[in-house]
Amino acid sequence: MRVAKEDIQAEIDSPAAVARHQPEFGDATDYDNLAAEYFTLTEGTDITGLLKGLENDRCQSPHWGYVISGQLTVTYTDSSEEVDEGGDMYYWPPGHTVRADEDTDVVMFSPQHEHGAVIDHMRNEMEKSE
Repeated sequence: MRVAKEDIQAEIDSPAAVARHQPEFGDATDYDNLAAEYFTLTEGTDITGLLKGLENDRCQSPHWGYVISGQLTVTYTDSSEEVDEGGDMYYWPPGHTVRADEDTDVVMFSPQHEHGAVIDHMRNEMEKSE
């Protein structure tokens, strides 16, 4: 789910402050601690190959975050895609992969246990190809 800032309703809109609020932006009920992550991806980076061997060959951790700059294409298990770009907030449910269409910086928050397992898997795949 991609949401551009301009598409979020301003609940407070004054000269001193604007507060935009997006309810129901993903459910974290079944997860324990969250990890905060900062990713920098160079144009053309596609993590799909590093996810081989995971369920449906996709990342099975949900993520909530913000694209600081750049552009990503997210592909879901059902083959649907979305493009997230600088200034967008996002929620990626389990079952996705990511490709950087431009040099991209993102901040994301993920369940620590679930995404830690995905990162370990990706690191092992990288070591195999060295």
